[in-house]
Amino acid sequence: MNLYFLVEGTHSERKIYPAWLDYLLPELQRVYNYYDANVKNYYLISGQGYPSFYNFITTSVQEINSTGKYNYFVLCLDADENTVSERHAEINDFLTNQKLELKKTELVLIVQNRCLESWLLGNRKIYTKNPQDPPLLDYTKYYDVSVNCPENMGKYPDFNTHAQFHAAYLRKLFEAKNTSYSKKDPGDARKEFYLNQLLERIKAHPEHLITFRYFIEFCNKIKVELQN
Repeated sequence: MNLYFLVEGTHSERKIYPAWLDYLLPELQRVYNYYDANVKNYYLISGQGYPSFYNFITTSVQEINSTGKYNYFVLCLDADENTVSERHAEINDFLTNQKLELKKTELVLIVQNRCLESWLLGNRKIYTKNPQDPPLLDYTKYYDVSVNCPENMGKYPDFNTHAQFHAAYLRKLFEAKNTSYSKKDPGDARKEFYLNQLLERIKAHPEHLITFRYFIEFCNKIKVELQN
């Protein structure tokens, strides 16, 4: 069993996914060259953001087919201003138009709706009850992520994109807890207790964080396959 991960982001995804995989799939060992995969390994690289991510897809398919060792090709990307289904269609159209075909490997699309920070907003333990100061007070009045699903949150008027707002909201929640979050240094977001809070959120509210749940269900599927 080997997995090949291509994550869109240049910083946070590249740090958070390996940390979470250590907790969720400790049976897998990371390799740092795609050709080193043997048994129970995963390889993870960054697509260096949009649009270079698509160039990496082409290279990744070629590498996967050349080794014949990977069971799954996992693409992790943001929905951004699109819907999840639109992102799926976009990837599938790209593969078709570029005549890219995986020989023995299953494609798995993990679309973060709207972005990885949207998932991270699901940790209710980082939420400061009754914030008193702007902009966190304003953000909370606009949309309370401790109650409502962060993936469904809109775009605050001061921001150009949903992802920008979701990331700003997350940073302010961290600051209110006297800690910090940035894409270059995700801090506590990499830790097991943080992941466990997200797992508690989807357990208590199955209708929340649907795309995060899909990632977790995929990991659970892999865990079962590793045991067989």
